Amino acid sequence: MSPSASSAQPRLAVVGIPGNRRVGLFQDAVRAAGLAPARTVSWPAVLRGETEFHPGETVRVDSPGEDPEVDRLLRGGDDPTRVEGSARWYARFTSAVREVAEAAATAGAVLLDDPGDIAVLFDKRLCHGVLDAAGVPVPDSPTSGPDGAPVRGWADVRALMAEHRMPRVFVKPAHGSSASGVIALETAGPGRVRAATSVERDEEGRLFNSLRVRRCTTEREAAVLVDALAPDGLHVERWLPKASQRGRVADLRVVVVAGRATHAVVRTSRSPMTNLHLGGARGDLDHVRAAVETAGGSWSAALAVCERAAACFPDTLCVGVDLLPSTGWRRFAVGEVNAFGDLLPRLTGLPGSGAEGLDTYGAQIAAVLDRARKDRVTESP
Repeated sequence: MSPSASSAQPRLAVVGIPGNRRVGLFQDAVRAAGLAPARTVSWPAVLRGETEFHPGETVRVDSPGEDPEVDRLLRGGDDPTRVEGSARWYARFTSAVREVAEAAATAGAVLLDDPGDIAVLFDKRLCHGVLDAAGVPVPDSPTSGPDGAPVRGWADVRALMAEHRMPRVFVKPAHGSSASGVIALETAGPGRVRAATSVERDEEGRLFNSLRVRRCTTEREAAVLVDALAPDGLHVERWLPKASQRGRVADLRVVVVAGRATHAVVRTSRSPMTNLHLGGARGDLDHVRAAVETAGGSWSAALAVCERAAACFPDTLCVGVDLLPSTGWRRFAVGEVNAFGDLLPRLTGLPGSGAEGLDTYGAQIAAVLDRARKDRVTESP
């Protein structure tokens, strides 16, 4: 590569946790593309007000998760497995992202992730409302959007379920991630309640995330959990019956980069939560594609749903879309859109996606390079 060509390449920076696997995988992709290593701006430094960028840098904002110090600075607690405090976490995190954006703009750097988009993506109520308004298929929800019904506790959940004829719902912390605090709830009349959740409650009433999904069989037990979670904000949505693969419920995480669905993984589980860290397992994508086509559906149409969801956040380079297949594999809805939903190690791009042979981080670097080439053509005399 000539010096002039090298100087024309983007200079990258990443806001993340030094030494974290996310930053490591991103740096691997940067090196594989022949670029100089991205400069790492640590989340602890950002949260201490020490944000600094260089003119012309292209800046990736990565997850602040998996670091006890950062969790303490954001949530205010002393145990990163605690569930409470998500509203405080959200307020501090979105404020920090805005500060990153302001520092980048002042320095003449460019962000790959829009702070307004991130603020919506980390509020399930707002995100659901944006998707619904854009015509993206989503589960019914009375809490959707900025004017959605408030959920102050168990009584509100029960009232909303009755009013909207939803005997099965997911109750989700508005600002949670990785299924933290999520409750899959079923009712069949007064006092007849079943729930599945990864939340554990200790003798002092504190809530903790667990790596196993447990069952609640009494209304009182479910009510205590909901009442404890409600102060941080809750989102309630209809629990859609999902398709299955080999006797396990299934959904998909689809990564969309620069508007195009590039990667997909099937997640299967014996519990309502398919998250891989909660006992979910990767399923067979070829089997899913065949099932969709056999049912008379269209795999390309399913991916198009994900691309429509991503289009609601046009100023963010990459999102991870949770795609929910209905029983029979004919229809799809979007459960969530994740700002940091690209952690899928060793997964290469879908055929025809333009990301064949690349992991999710490599696809993003390719998109950044493509954008830089187009900018150079536009600026050429």
